[in-house]
Amino acid sequence: MLKIQKTMALRWMASGVIALLGLNVQAAEPIRIGSFVSATGPAAFLGDPQLKTLQMYVEKVNQDGGVLGRPLELIAYDDGSDVSKAVSLAKRLIYNDHVDVIIGAPMTGAAMAVIPLVEKAEVPFIALAGGISIIEPVKKWVFKTALTDRIVAQMVFKDMQKRGLNKIALVTETSGYGQSGKKESERVAPDYGIQIVAQESYGAKDTDMTPQLTKIKHNPDVQAVFVFGVGQGPALLTRNYRQLGIAAPLYQSYAVCANEYIRIARDAADGVRLPCSAIQVADTLPDSDPQKKVVSDYAQAFHARWNLDASHFSGGAYDGLMIYLDAVKRAGTTDKAKVRDAIEQTHGLMLTSGAFNMTPENHMGLDVNAYRMLQIERGKWTLAP
Repeated sequence: MLKIQKTMALRWMASGVIALLGLNVQAAEPIRIGSFVSATGPAAFLGDPQLKTLQMYVEKVNQDGGVLGRPLELIAYDDGSDVSKAVSLAKRLIYNDHVDVIIGAPMTGAAMAVIPLVEKAEVPFIALAGGISIIEPVKKWVFKTALTDRIVAQMVFKDMQKRGLNKIALVTETSGYGQSGKKESERVAPDYGIQIVAQESYGAKDTDMTPQLTKIKHNPDVQAVFVFGVGQGPALLTRNYRQLGIAAPLYQSYAVCANEYIRIARDAADGVRLPCSAIQVADTLPDSDPQKKVVSDYAQAFHARWNLDASHFSGGAYDGLMIYLDAVKRAGTTDKAKVRDAIEQTHGLMLTSGAFNMTPENHMGLDVNAYRMLQIERGKWTLAP
């Protein structure tokens, strides 16, 4: 059972799903999966595939008989990439729709804004955004599926260190994600012998970063450039970067790990390096890789349903739903407190982002080895040499 709504009350029901369920499942009270994602607006390339993933797997679970003999009902809203709308939608999910869990918030700012609501209401919240502040310090009812920006910075700096690059320019978006990435990059850079010798910023809606990049180009100390941003901005920046003929290696965060980035950046994306989940290179993984089957099966199913390529972002929604359903099965109930405890005890659950091992002190459950360092070559994702 699916109920998808936009803020303008547009409703869509999945036809035929309930007819595929057994009579006992039909009669049972549904498990209500709440979500708000950025299906439109600047962050749509994050939120739209996440919504599609939740839709297709709620349908699949229902076709397979539901969970605990109960169907799933997806109640999903589009926040339009607007933090204030995300807050109002979270309130609606909690107090009007009475959902059992909330899975969503691809933007760090939106996730942070709704945390006080879910903590007060005591509703499990599995965020899909990257900011470390979502789970550090630990919040009792809050979990996440994406690597933190701290680990992303660590992976990038480790790669730079390996390549003998130690003086860099840091370019960050003024969004919540960008500023959190700036803070974490500054924090861990010394651990890898990295000096940040230049810093620039840009707005989330900026379309030309040439002035900032020109300053970097004329800084003789810069050996590499690291960008922390989300949405179209990093892709437009990449084009500006190549247009200016900057020779220093360009690194991005995992927030651009989707084919949409390559589509917008075009040939300028070639040579860019970044950490990303194994989804982007699923076909190239050896059969012995423990993650190969999970990411390959998911990517193939997503493409078969939507005729679109799966991405790191869509995979995060799959991970969030599977973490929740796994916890419900282990708890044997949808009681929110018991499911929260079960999520916190998730161990060895292999999903698209890696093997999740959560604890009371770690509500993400991934480490610096979860993702792969990738490089774009001729418009394709490859494992970085």
